[in-house]
Amino acid sequence: MMSEHYLVCPACQARNRVPTERLQQGPKCGKCKAALTPATALELDGSRLDRLLANESLPLVIDFWAPWCGPCKMMAPVFEAAAGELAGRLRLAKLNTEAHQQAAARFGIRSIPTLIAFKDGKEIARQSGALPAGQLAQWLRQFY
Repeated sequence: MMSEHYLVCPACQARNRVPTERLQQGPKCGKCKAALTPATALELDGSRLDRLLANESLPLVIDFWAPWCGPCKMMAPVFEAAAGELAGRLRLAKLNTEAHQQAAARFGIRSIPTLIAFKDGKEIARQSGALPAGQLAQWLRQFY
């Protein structure tokens, strides 16, 4: 039996079924042809967050951040680089807590940056505080 994953298209939000062996080959959305595993972190709002949690089968790690947060700014390029390196193995996304306060409150975000890992829509791990590249890579490794 062929193993498969469900991915939500970052462009049109369509749900796509992708065989596991194709995840690293740059799969495209069946509806709009956009890349399903882009090499960048996805920008989320409340509705996109809900859609990913309900429909995504890849592990999802969300960086809850704010524009005024110094440690968030320091970690942003590290997180973005990780998104490129891990495309097809993990889905990395960012949620601006200033612009989407209800979504941040829903997850009890008390300090930023906070990373939350999800699998099958359920929280499986949480990390508060900025991480340097090596520590971020080590923390993310447990999810793929």
